[in-house]
Amino acid sequence: TFECTFCADCAQNVLGGVCPNCGGNFAPRPIRPAAKLKKYPASTNRVLKAGGCGPRKAA
Repeated sequence: TFECTFCADCAQNVLGGVCPNCGGNFAPRPIRPAAKLKKYPASTNRVLKAGGCGPRKAA
């Protein structure tokens, strides 16, 4: 459950439904099981690219 996360607008309109990190598609984030959440708590530090997502790269 350590997927990349993008806002819906960027995922749909800027990135065209393709993850710029791995080339995969976007899907709803699964719920992290309680034991994993306890061992790996959700981060409180948001990491944002200063220039935003930018246009999707051609394959």
